[in-house]
Amino acid sequence: MISITVYSEEIQLQTKGEEDIIDITEKVENIVHTSKIMNGIACLFVVGSTGALTTIEYEPGLKKDLPRALERIAPKNIKYDHHETWHDDNGHSHIRASLIGPSITIPIQEGRLVHGKWQQVVFIELDTHPRKRTIIVQLVGE
Repeated sequence: MISITVYSEEIQLQTKGEEDIIDITEKVENIVHTSKIMNGIACLFVVGSTGALTTIEYEPGLKKDLPRALERIAPKNIKYDHHETWHDDNGHSHIRASLIGPSITIPIQEGRLVHGKWQQVVFIELDTHPRKRTIIVQLVGE
């Protein structure tokens, strides 16, 4: 009989503000190791509407390229009705976060996250100010 386990932990981050890209791969791998789950899935979810999770090759060029690409998709200096609603400056942040997404699911095989050699799990701060962030990591497996 297969026994399914659910294991949860949180990752706490302090960001520097907009365009801060933080490699959390090792933190997630440590959680998988602690959980003792051998095969299953890891679901990561950022609490908040102006942060995002994805995978990239975490290297200096892409850390510059990704923010420039996001600027072309959802520019900072255009009209956002969100600014009129809350009198703030982060309408573009909400749009960018929605496009990338607040969660990611990664397989676990033989007690390890499945990802490519050059594929790191990253949190992207899209808000205009530094933030304290919580990422929920929930593992399901055996």
